[in-house]
Amino acid sequence: MEVINTTLDKIKSTRVSLKETLPYIGPAFLVSVGYMDPGNWATNIEGGSRFGYQLLAVLFISNLMAILLQTMAARLGIVTGKTLAQNCREQYSRKLNFGLWVLAELAMIATDIAEFIGAAIGFYILFGIPLFSSGLITAVVVFIILGFYKLGYRSVEYIIISLVAVIGFSYLVELILAKPNWTDVAHNVFIPHLDSTNLYVALGMLGATVMPHNLFLHSGLTLSRTIISPDEPKVKRDKKLIRFAIIDSLFALNMSWLVNSAMVVMAGAVFFTNGIEVTSLQEAHKTLEPLLGSLSSFVFAIALLASGLSSSTTSTIAGQMVLEGFLDIKFNIWIRRLITVVPALFIIYLGFNELQILVLSQVVLSLHLPFAIIPLIKFTHDKKLMGENKSPVWVHWLAVITAVTISVLNILLIMKLMGGKF
Repeated sequence: MEVINTTLDKIKSTRVSLKETLPYIGPAFLVSVGYMDPGNWATNIEGGSRFGYQLLAVLFISNLMAILLQTMAARLGIVTGKTLAQNCREQYSRKLNFGLWVLAELAMIATDIAEFIGAAIGFYILFGIPLFSSGLITAVVVFIILGFYKLGYRSVEYIIISLVAVIGFSYLVELILAKPNWTDVAHNVFIPHLDSTNLYVALGMLGATVMPHNLFLHSGLTLSRTIISPDEPKVKRDKKLIRFAIIDSLFALNMSWLVNSAMVVMAGAVFFTNGIEVTSLQEAHKTLEPLLGSLSSFVFAIALLASGLSSSTTSTIAGQMVLEGFLDIKFNIWIRRLITVVPALFIIYLGFNELQILVLSQVVLSLHLPFAIIPLIKFTHDKKLMGENKSPVWVHWLAVITAVTISVLNILLIMKLMGGKF
């Protein structure tokens, strides 16, 4: 009886009310935007239009990886009070730290190009404004959103959560209009269908779903949360904050997984079924109208715009955390935004195929992933650094398996790009 009472007391002590949890909901939603950004749109729509529902399992597995890694990033930020980039600077030699920063910056540029181009395409589709001018408008709007950043993270979170709600509702409408075969959808969610023909797009999906900049971002965003009680021991306080971060991540990232899956399902039901291989987001928009009606193409453009604006905002914040964390300098967020705007505008001006650029950017992110994941795994399982709140053994080894899986897939991708067969 005493054992039962002790167990019940433990259960009661770990329960958290909705009222208690709400103030800590938000960081994962800013992170989740990166999982629904225009890079995801590009890979999801290409994957769905070329391979139907075959790659839905890739999204399912990627989402599990994302939840695992994002909760680890949140744990690191909560316990150490520092971002992943700051921990790299303190734990590694100057040369290794500099190398990791260079790789992270390349990933940040690839991320920002994808987000920025997506938002510009959204303006172009909705209002018919030339793409380069749409890019300039995108820069202005993102600057306005970043202006709220000075009022605190919470104000930016409200804006981002509203934009996420627009994306989610839009794709609910798209699914209703597309009328997919739900039996085929359910079958492909849990059974992978990978081969040499779809590996490039599959890895692009992985890179678009498990994004390195989000690991840096999440570890920093957790620092914005209010301390529960200054009188509580730090270990106990951190345990509570970690629990809130896990709840936040489960809710936000599963929502982004559903939206990503909806994109693939829509593309499979509408384009693949009709033998149409989409080569650009503008083409996807135009093709939707004759197949599903004007409402579908309008909703598509609204969701794309919301995706581009929200993700471009969060990628700028992530980029600033990376720069300041690795180099230990203070950097103006407006200048950071200007630096990353230039490459995106240059690509738009030269007239490159936007869908190919977006897919390529996601592959670059996937190639960088191990260099962000390995330090994260090392730090979160370090007893000296994390104390009693280090990652449990099962979490640590799941993360190791995840890192190895991603690395193997990257090697296969490089072989594929070099003309190899397997």
